Amino acid sequence: MASPTELRHTTETGFGRRTTADDVTAGLSLRGKTILVTGGTTGLGLETCRALALRGAHVLGTGRTQDAAEHAMDSLRGEANGYACDLADADSIRACISQIRAAGFRLDAIIGNAGIMALPTLQQAYGYELQFFTNHVGHFMLVTGLLDQLTDDGRVVMLSSSAHAMAPREGIQFEELSGERAYSPWRHYGQSKLANLLFAKELQRRFTGTARTAYAVHPGATRTQLARHLGRLAAWFTQVAGSLFLRNVGQGAATTVFAAAHPQATALAGQYLADCRLARASKRANDEALARRLWTVSEHIVQRLP
Repeated sequence: MASPTELRHTTETGFGRRTTADDVTAGLSLRGKTILVTGGTTGLGLETCRALALRGAHVLGTGRTQDAAEHAMDSLRGEANGYACDLADADSIRACISQIRAAGFRLDAIIGNAGIMALPTLQQAYGYELQFFTNHVGHFMLVTGLLDQLTDDGRVVMLSSSAHAMAPREGIQFEELSGERAYSPWRHYGQSKLANLLFAKELQRRFTGTARTAYAVHPGATRTQLARHLGRLAAWFTQVAGSLFLRNVGQGAATTVFAAAHPQATALAGQYLADCRLARASKRANDEALARRLWTVSEHIVQRLP
């Protein structure tokens, strides 16, 4: 395994905070590639789909409803298909997996982009706190259900966040995944984003000996609809001050697209990336035992879903 110093050297690509998804893919041909993107109807997901389709990839974009997914994919230049996949609904996830398998797609990349953030009050799915279930469990179920469709050198990219550092001290509160004991919008969001990062780390460990790779990425604070649950102040900030402090969606999608499609990303397999380069993660994010336990617990959750 490369040392941190060696990894840093591999990221001297000229990409940075202001790099866009179009910059990352400039000169790349993705013809013949098929890439699945969750949450492809708006914001970062739609921009990710647009940039990949523009370079020739066949994009499979998911949304909570079939109509929303198809409408978004129809707006793209290039080959794209929409699929319903509500990551808080086990039946919807199962149906999406079945449809993609039945279509015979071989996936060159799976991008776990969809997510919800900082819900002001506790909400649940199947008795689990909704952010943990939607952001992590739903993606775990979808990705592991499609691993047989992943190409021999396929990639899995999970959108994490610098907010993973807001997770509880123990990292994942396995004994309290319902969120009922002491719900906190940001702590529970951080827990879900840490779970995304740990999932990518453990997936990379399981890819050892193959050409498959996994990544966790931080898109940076971006002007999207993700903050829609935060109230009027956040909405005002996003609309009025966002142009000064927040990235546009092209910049926000750059690291995701880099991890999913750029040749130089393979040197950073299993890492946490931001600005298309190695980023610093929390101590818990590198806890291999925690990542393995999360995988086992996630498997048990999925097995028990109705």
